[in-house]
Amino acid sequence: MSSPVYPTSGALPAQSQHQDHGLAATQAPRIAIEAVTPSLDQGRFATKAIVNETVVVKATIFADGHDVLAAAICWHDDEGQQQRAPMSQIEPLGLDVWEGSFTPLRVGRHGFIIEAWWDVYATYHYELAKKHQAGVPIGLELEEGRQLVEQTAERSEGALYKSLADLLEQFRLAQNDADRVALLLDDITTRLMHEADTRPHLTRSDALYPLEVERLKARFASWYELFPRSETDDPNRHGTFKDVHRRLPLIRDMGFDVLYFPPIHPVGRAYRKGPNNSLEAGPNDPGSPYAIGSEEGGHEAIHPELGTREDFRELVRVAADHGLEIALDFAIQCSPDHPWLKEHPGWFSWRPDGSIRYAENPPKKYQDIVNVDFYAEEAIPSLWSELRNVVQGWVDEGVKIFRVDNPHTKPLPFWEWLIADIRQRDPDVIFLAEAFTRPAMMLRLGKLGFTQSYTYFTWRHTKAALTEYFTQLNESPLRDGYRPNFFVNTPDINPYFLQSSGRAGFLIRAALATMGSGLWGMYSGFELCEGAPVPGKEEYLDSEKYQIRLRDYSAPGNIIYEIAQLNRIRRENPALHSHLGLTFHAVHNDRLLLFAKRTELSDEAILVAVNLDPFEPQEGAFELPMALFELPDEAALHVEDLMSGRQWTWHGKWQSMRLDPSVMPFAIWRLRPVH
Repeated sequence: MSSPVYPTSGALPAQSQHQDHGLAATQAPRIAIEAVTPSLDQGRFATKAIVNETVVVKATIFADGHDVLAAAICWHDDEGQQQRAPMSQIEPLGLDVWEGSFTPLRVGRHGFIIEAWWDVYATYHYELAKKHQAGVPIGLELEEGRQLVEQTAERSEGALYKSLADLLEQFRLAQNDADRVALLLDDITTRLMHEADTRPHLTRSDALYPLEVERLKARFASWYELFPRSETDDPNRHGTFKDVHRRLPLIRDMGFDVLYFPPIHPVGRAYRKGPNNSLEAGPNDPGSPYAIGSEEGGHEAIHPELGTREDFRELVRVAADHGLEIALDFAIQCSPDHPWLKEHPGWFSWRPDGSIRYAENPPKKYQDIVNVDFYAEEAIPSLWSELRNVVQGWVDEGVKIFRVDNPHTKPLPFWEWLIADIRQRDPDVIFLAEAFTRPAMMLRLGKLGFTQSYTYFTWRHTKAALTEYFTQLNESPLRDGYRPNFFVNTPDINPYFLQSSGRAGFLIRAALATMGSGLWGMYSGFELCEGAPVPGKEEYLDSEKYQIRLRDYSAPGNIIYEIAQLNRIRRENPALHSHLGLTFHAVHNDRLLLFAKRTELSDEAILVAVNLDPFEPQEGAFELPMALFELPDEAALHVEDLMSGRQWTWHGKWQSMRLDPSVMPFAIWRLRPVH
């Protein structure tokens, strides 16, 4: 990326200890620029943005004295092209908060700084207007204004000089002071003087604030996960890429736009797992796709039973014709049969007896998997480069989305380097972090470049827990560096809530995920309300990770229609394209959750009510979000039920609801003022 060039600050470079420190102080900045947002760690990491969407920049800007200040955002795109956008003070004025905005038009890395300076003419304009309105003598002030325009004209050229010279002539010919005042306070005069301003005491922010601008799917997408090998009508026949074709229209019609596959690479034989994670596998058991690598190849290869590389390319093309983008799993782990163990034994850690330690995540054990050693002497830089080449190879095949397995267990510098390297060549590439880990680590992965992340949503079920978590996601620093993808289940996680809550429980979680975040995902079987667990564990009985699973997607009790409706509502309402802009509203029942979303420029809002109890009807009085529309409590709102299409009018701030989980455990209303 080109290095931007900006005007120099008024700050003086570090002074020699032999220089006059008093002189240095006279040249130090008189303007303070503080509390810049959006920013992460004072500009160490890039904040997240979406192409063609406005970026609002705020800062606290002030100086000594009473002179009027001016400020601007100076921003550049990934090609180094520089642009400026003005900033202005916002209410309340006494807090010195300034705001401006700009709209990035390209995907890729951007950056901005803030500049502030003394606005000489604005200061003069303010003082002249104030004295004139007070009726005090202004003869000297008029002469000061004339001299100010004259001095500005002397250092101007071309059309600007001519305009200022004409202004001086008009001032000379003015018949009275009132005309002279009007001339000096005129908007055209102000514009000309600002155009020629020398910007005294110019100061720039201490940091260049980077911004990662991504395509819309980075923030708004619906993910569907399936195992291609299960797309078969015979449990003894391995499904193929060609078999996936028949599911594409069904997945599209449910409203999904990302189709995600677990690893599609050759599966190792050594220590292959059998059904339900058993240590003994039969000759026809497919094993776990996360045990990557065999004599047929490693991370760059395709499992032979899935099809050929051309079959995969065809699937990518056909999926795109259905509005679906293929996402692949990037799991940095190897079967003991992986070619790297023979070709690059120095990439692994070996025990004193010559064996290699298998992977563990206590109490879970993965005997069929071994891990690479990123900092082994022979691994730097060859292992790092090879992993980068693996990702780039799939990007070259048309894959632009990767779900990354357990990135928090790999070196953070590796991810910062790899993501930047890939996105420098193709900024459309998206990385999803499968990181169910500590909050600080989850945020750090976002800072390092991961586009989005799995979340704690999976384990938030009560009103208090959901309110707290959704609120945290809407506040800094999470709002600037972390995009939550609300997966309702995964092949690894069969949430306790879904194991016993029945069809209503699945609808509750689907509504919370689709309405709560611009990003959500589900693993196949969720639409059939599958929840049979390994007793006492958050794991699926007969897990698809270890065996082929056949499903009847038209089975009674499915929620396919409801999922399609939820995804339709998401698409049609821009307020639902992000997790941001969410506000909670009062409802007098701890089993009922009520929140609203609204975009700044819209005259509509989406109000979502969810019964968190999957077994019993819940009712309660609730508060309409009149404040979002700046309406009085007694105002009326037009209401449209987005699930049923019914419409009516609510009069007054307080209303009542009753949600029966046996009918529909949630309601989604579109509100707009009645004029």
